[in-house]
Amino acid sequence: MSTYLIKGASLLGERVADILIEDGKIARIGQDLETADAQVVDASGQIALPGLVDIHTHLRQPGYEASETVETGTRAAALGGYTAVFAMANSLPVADTAAVVEQVDRLGKESGWCRVQPIGSVTVGLKGEFLSDIGSMATSEAKVRVFSDDGMCVYDPAIMRRALEYVKTFDGVIAQHAQEPRLTEGAQMNEGKVSADLGLTGWPAVAEEAIIARDVLLAEHLNSRLHICHLSTKGSVEVVRWAKSRGVQVTAEVTPHHLILTDEKARTYDPIFKVNPPLRTEEDVLALRQAVADGIIDVIGTDHAPHPAESKECEWACAANGMTGLEQALSIIQMTLVEPGHITWADVARIMSETPAKIGSLDAEQGRPLAEGEPANIVLVDPKATRVIKPEEQATKGKNNPYRGMEVPGAVRATFYAGHPTVLNGELASPRR
Repeated sequence: MSTYLIKGASLLGERVADILIEDGKIARIGQDLETADAQVVDASGQIALPGLVDIHTHLRQPGYEASETVETGTRAAALGGYTAVFAMANSLPVADTAAVVEQVDRLGKESGWCRVQPIGSVTVGLKGEFLSDIGSMATSEAKVRVFSDDGMCVYDPAIMRRALEYVKTFDGVIAQHAQEPRLTEGAQMNEGKVSADLGLTGWPAVAEEAIIARDVLLAEHLNSRLHICHLSTKGSVEVVRWAKSRGVQVTAEVTPHHLILTDEKARTYDPIFKVNPPLRTEEDVLALRQAVADGIIDVIGTDHAPHPAESKECEWACAANGMTGLEQALSIIQMTLVEPGHITWADVARIMSETPAKIGSLDAEQGRPLAEGEPANIVLVDPKATRVIKPEEQATKGKNNPYRGMEVPGAVRATFYAGHPTVLNGELASPRR
């Protein structure tokens, strides 16, 4: 394995140092390091962060390769600074057996652009009727620890209770897509003034908040771990705040798009802005940003959801839900949270690397601090760079990007995955194999 010397990086934006990488680990950190056989990477003016970890990615394989593959999705992840992603279970077949999660695990290892950790479904076929084979997925080679029916809500409280009881036996976690189905039948966008103006069926905030309230009570009763996917409303923040004040083992994520876009985008009737949960109000957006700053929201999850063009180039009601997100997530977080002063770059390392790795039980290798002896999972970002988002130039197959034409700050210059550079000079280098 090659040796690399990163020169002049700002560690978490706090102090400038050199980083020597040998045998996949951080060998030394210090000033004016020199070694004869190392490839030098000039990181002047760049911030070094631990490799990012996405707790919520849709890689679509197996079954939906027209939308994305593990190969294309992890290329996008590497370009976004990620060294690990958790792959959601809504593939075809659904990841509800050991065989399917092991296939996803194998595809990730063959790809080599980042660590791919499969998420298993909570129920068979995501239908919400019977628990999936959670035990076999947990003991499989993939060692699944996160289970989710994302895209669908585990709406039956008895099923949810049994799932929380089951995963408690091996310190697993249930990641809930909080959406009361009876309150969102036919819903097209956030319920509010804009939906009334447009005559589109609304998706009320209470449909999210009611499920979160129910599930934190179940988690408290069972002393089990619960994770809330893509939290999107001010009311949901308050429910989670209350649960945490009681010591409930609950964590929550927010997506970059819910931190910057509002339901006003629906006035364009452009289905690129159709997503589940829907874009909410400006009041919700500001509450979500504050919740990240307060630590009520624990992590950023991209909910990267690529679709083929025909699924978005149609009328709003017929369009698929979802947006891509891996390649610009860090820029959106810099724009909405770092530059306004809500959080620091050290906080970015916590919410986009350390904590998601802990939630998903990958913290032995991912989300580790930038310290000697630790795995060399590192991203170098130039915070002063600016770029215009051009979806057609991105690595993901999905061009359903809501930021098209937007100028955003920050650019990933290099990504090191276990000491191997998957990205150098802002471009894909080679996979780690």
